Amino acid sequence: MRIGGINIPDQKHLVFALTAIYGIGRSRAAAILLQANIDPMKRGREMTLEEENVVRKIIEGFKVEGDLRREVAGNIKRLKDIKSYRGSRHTRRLPLRGQRTKTNSRTVRGNVRKTMTSGRRKVEKT
Repeated sequence: MRIGGINIPDQKHLVFALTAIYGIGRSRAAAILLQANIDPMKRGREMTLEEENVVRKIIEGFKVEGDLRREVAGNIKRLKDIKSYRGSRHTRRLPLRGQRTKTNSRTVRGNVRKTMTSGRRKVEKT
């Protein structure tokens, strides 16, 4: 089953399978299935064509996948262009919502600290 250009997993329950679409989380997936009168524990392969069309029509009402990604990228670009604090944090690939950076986000910043090992070098097996 394809919705919004994304293959929905057949083996998963629908409430989890719909989250494969960018912009649909678990709560929105549950709301979509409730609106369509479909059991959330039904699997993707068990859906009928009519149910599939109803879900597709409901999802078309939301901004998902390419449109949503474009909007988010545009918002980030706007923040960078106006040189806001959040935009500069995005540019430098740092956390922008007040998280600490001394201990967290070290790998992103390139401050990877190696822990001490036993000191023995691994011998290559030939």
